[in-house]
Amino acid sequence: MTTGNSARAANAQTNANARTTEDAPTPATAPSTAHPPHPRSTPGKPAAPGRGKQRRRRRTAERRPRFAIAVTAVFFALLYLPVGVVVLFSFNSQKSLTVFEDFSLRWYSAFLQDDVILDSLGMSLQVSLVAMAGSLVLGVALALGLVRSRSRLGSFAGLVMLVPLITPEIVTGVAAMLLFKGLGITLSTTTVMLAEITFSISYVTVILRSRIAALNPEVEEAAMDLGATRRQALRLVTLPALLPSILASAVLIFALVFDDFVLAYFTTGVDPQPLSVRIYSAIRFGVQPTINAVGTLMLAGSVGLIVLALAIPRLFGRRGGLDLLSGK
Repeated sequence: MTTGNSARAANAQTNANARTTEDAPTPATAPSTAHPPHPRSTPGKPAAPGRGKQRRRRRTAERRPRFAIAVTAVFFALLYLPVGVVVLFSFNSQKSLTVFEDFSLRWYSAFLQDDVILDSLGMSLQVSLVAMAGSLVLGVALALGLVRSRSRLGSFAGLVMLVPLITPEIVTGVAAMLLFKGLGITLSTTTVMLAEITFSISYVTVILRSRIAALNPEVEEAAMDLGATRRQALRLVTLPALLPSILASAVLIFALVFDDFVLAYFTTGVDPQPLSVRIYSAIRFGVQPTINAVGTLMLAGSVGLIVLALAIPRLFGRRGGLDLLSGK
């Protein structure tokens, strides 16, 4: 028994020592402060063979494309230098179109006193307003029909609406003139309005179609669930949501129609003529400084209208800029 007790005591002592060893805190190993040497700093070790090529490629990619910049600068110079010359000589105090002497508003005053040009300006404003209103009404209805239509005919009609955008305008002008002549309609202000409305519908439809497709149909369905008819849901829900795009389309169409020459030239009557056609007729007999003033005012008005068309969606808290035209 003495031997058994001694063995048990030895085992107990051994277990106690083992527990003491396990419970003892392990000393923290001090982190090594020595960093491995960088490959570049290692003496006698050559750099990686592909690293130099990567650096050269990166420098080449970061270089500015000088040729592309030069081509872009030449393009904008050829595009805008003639316009700048017209604007500059519209303030010339002399009648000369080659020598600029002094700044003056003489030709702007002459423009405001020319009854013929003012009549043409009034006709252009009238045609632009009528074309804007007519194309908006038809374009909104057509865009709604194309988006809500689920048949193959709707998809085909959507493709057909893109044809006027890519068709040369001179083809559209000649076709409109032949149509009016074939129907026995005398060319006048009315024919110009009809042609401009037909030409502008495609722009309104393309702009509004993407916006209508982005609308949540559940909002209109919720309005009908609350007791509204389909027409009331369209008037109270859908059209207010489309208001920024409609206003932007209206301003853009006004600017396009006001500056249009080809379609107006083939469909206008003898008198009065739109301002663009009147300017062309006057230039045929020699460029007058008054034309420079008229062109400058038309340029300023068109640029202002287009900027307003691109800024209207942002005023309503929507996306604006070129997304309006690209349909994003």
